[in-house]
Amino acid sequence: MTETAQTIHDMLQRLELFSSCSDDFLTKISSAAHLTTKPKGHMLFIHEDQADYFYLVKSGWVKIFRETLDGDQAIVDIFTNGHILGETSIFQDDIYPYSAETVEPSELVQLPLSMLKDEIETNPKFAMAMLSSMARYRKQQDQELEHRTLQNAPQRIGCFLLRLTDQSQSGGPVRIHLPYDKTLVASRLGMQPETFSRALKKLKQETGIEVKGSTIETDSLDRLVRYSCAACTSEFPCKDLETESG
Repeated sequence: MTETAQTIHDMLQRLELFSSCSDDFLTKISSAAHLTTKPKGHMLFIHEDQADYFYLVKSGWVKIFRETLDGDQAIVDIFTNGHILGETSIFQDDIYPYSAETVEPSELVQLPLSMLKDEIETNPKFAMAMLSSMARYRKQQDQELEHRTLQNAPQRIGCFLLRLTDQSQSGGPVRIHLPYDKTLVASRLGMQPETFSRALKKLKQETGIEVKGSTIETDSLDRLVRYSCAACTSEFPCKDLETESG
């Protein structure tokens, strides 16, 4: 196995989605994968294109979106390192259900979708893992609809930040990197840019977070959790909504 293939193998091995896969499968798909760097604004795929690959984000940010009839973009989600996108095309006649574009210079792993399909057909545990991953993502989307009704704008930003953190660090300092274009995050949360700016300022006042350009820092997640999750219907829901799937 080449050094690049070994790097990809190790990345996949750390993902919960692939925990039921054999080392032989991980070695095979890693050897067929490509590690690539894309500039900001690179289209990975377009809605309704034939799907041949899925992607793992190693670094950077990727947005997934659909175009409206008037040509505007409806942001479905934005993903950073450790997230997978394009894999659900398997269940949609091998057609991409959305478009994907890098919003920062990004390093990505491009993997053949055909191998993923073969693993689903031959490994029942992996098939269940795929369905569970999709269900978690659907749960996240359902809860975001709830948030738009129950939470104020600063709390919604707080929940978004919590989903980008390692919850095991809840007792110490945490640094969260956002895309340079914060209007993208605002669109993702269904806010106007000016609303997002005011809400982020309010969140800073309420939780003590520090905003330094595209980086958010906090000495502890506890205060952010208490404020952001106050209106949620389940205890600390953001922890349960971490997902690799897109």
